[in-house]
Amino acid sequence: MSLIELKGLTKSFAGKAVLKGMDLAIEKGEVMFIIGTSGVGKSVAIKHLIGLLAIDQGEIWFDGKRVDTLPERELPPLRKRIGMVFQSSTLFDSMTLEENVALPLRKHGKLRHHAALEQARALLARVYMADYAARYPAELSDGMRKRAAIARTLALAPEVVLFDEPTTGLDPVSARRIDRLIRELAGTGVTCVVVSHDLPAIFGIADRVALLYQGITHVVATPAELRASPDPIVQQFITGQSSGPMETPGF
Repeated sequence: MSLIELKGLTKSFAGKAVLKGMDLAIEKGEVMFIIGTSGVGKSVAIKHLIGLLAIDQGEIWFDGKRVDTLPERELPPLRKRIGMVFQSSTLFDSMTLEENVALPLRKHGKLRHHAALEQARALLARVYMADYAARYPAELSDGMRKRAAIARTLALAPEVVLFDEPTTGLDPVSARRIDRLIRELAGTGVTCVVVSHDLPAIFGIADRVALLYQGITHVVATPAELRASPDPIVQQFITGQSSGPMETPGF
């Protein structure tokens, strides 16, 4: 069994179907990109993994255990094993970076204040932010805040990290720094699931890519296979052409 398995996921909002039977298997230690046009359900799919959304139908399996049926009281242990870096960095503006990163160490790791700060500084060094530990989020660029958010997510040593549009809004240099961090993280054995439409990232660091189309997984392929695919849906996404099968309403 794969580390993560999504089986027949369906999800609707206000009567509009977003996921219509999505299937996907993610292997331990890989960098899996989930791609597709805006509104296709990429972020919706990964939020189900940690119980931020409840599926309408289907099954979600993690490490051999079905998790979509877990009651709320059993979700905290799952969320320690699966961390998430949101599109907005969600840092607390009133705290320095080291205090932001130390927060989960104090709350969930039960570390004392000074020990948590020491470990937080080590985590910030891991994402090349040690020199900014005493700064506040408002003093830093979007890319720097994103790296700090990654450090905070790593605080509880998750086995899987979900990235929701990690390079959106970043300049090319900052975006590639985030790519490098994700690849380095995978090199330590952490499974990385990345929602994105950033082509340099997709073709630069992904092990496999899942393209969502009309609410289902249209194709799963390596970056090289994706480039070589004759599928018009794949090619339209890669080339960014305005005309093609993705002109279907809602995509």
